[in-house]
Amino acid sequence: MINRRSKVEIHIARLAGLIVLFLFALTVQAQKPSVETVQFQSKLVNATLPYNVVLPPDYRTSSTKRYPVLYLLHGLTGHYSDWLTRTNVAEYAAQYRMIVVMPEGKDGWYTDSATVPNDKYESYILKELLPDVEKRYRTIETRFGRGVAGLSMGGYGALKFGLKSPGTFAFAASLSGALAAASWTEKDLKDPGAARDSVLSVFGPAGSDIRKANDIFEIVRSMTPNRVAGLPYLYLDCGTEDRLINDNRQFTALLGEKKIPHEYRELPGDHNWAYWEQQVREVLKIAAQKMRGAPLRNRATR
Repeated sequence: MINRRSKVEIHIARLAGLIVLFLFALTVQAQKPSVETVQFQSKLVNATLPYNVVLPPDYRTSSTKRYPVLYLLHGLTGHYSDWLTRTNVAEYAAQYRMIVVMPEGKDGWYTDSATVPNDKYESYILKELLPDVEKRYRTIETRFGRGVAGLSMGGYGALKFGLKSPGTFAFAASLSGALAAASWTEKDLKDPGAARDSVLSVFGPAGSDIRKANDIFEIVRSMTPNRVAGLPYLYLDCGTEDRLINDNRQFTALLGEKKIPHEYRELPGDHNWAYWEQQVREVLKIAAQKMRGAPLRNRATR
């Protein structure tokens, strides 16, 4: 009798253990974000520009909830897939319940080119990408639900979007930003390569109107107190071994002179993925805080 009871108890214990493991597996699976790739046909650029989307773990189970969106921009010679393949951004984003969109920007400096009519990468982001994302996904469709960040070229682009379109974003962040790119001339770009070719192609000759309109130093210098009051929260960081650190220090000093609220960090590191893997976690954390700074109602679902 005792043996029979013991066997039954053992079977029950094993079954209970299996159930617990099964439920644990379901819980772990439910906490994982999902990733989608959208093949977007841009009319402005006249090309297919794919973008990756990281959706929060509860996106599919909640049919009414809306989410903030962080647009995460790649750097020069990079592509829309870089953030997913070279960092754990999807895993990091899961805990913040936000959508992360990683668009293709080619080597276009997120600017409408001075020399190539179809290379309208600023207009593409603002006039095509944002509306397409908000049509496809349940997003918070106000500035309080949008942030933009990027590395190197993307850091320049993110801050430029924040400064030029403050009514669109609540948060703008730069990691190792190439912040002085619009003022770089042929003398500054002595070595042939992607940086020299792209800067001269996008911004045109020194002193051009395109350069002036996209030089974020000049944009900040011209800001009135009223414009400053309407800016998104600005975050910048740069590695102490990064060749771009002087530009970052100069830009941060200018923000201080203009009394523009911002946060700047210098940390050990160089211009590489080891540094960006580390810092993207901080950017996601701060973005989540700044994009939830206003009460928002869920509207009708799509």
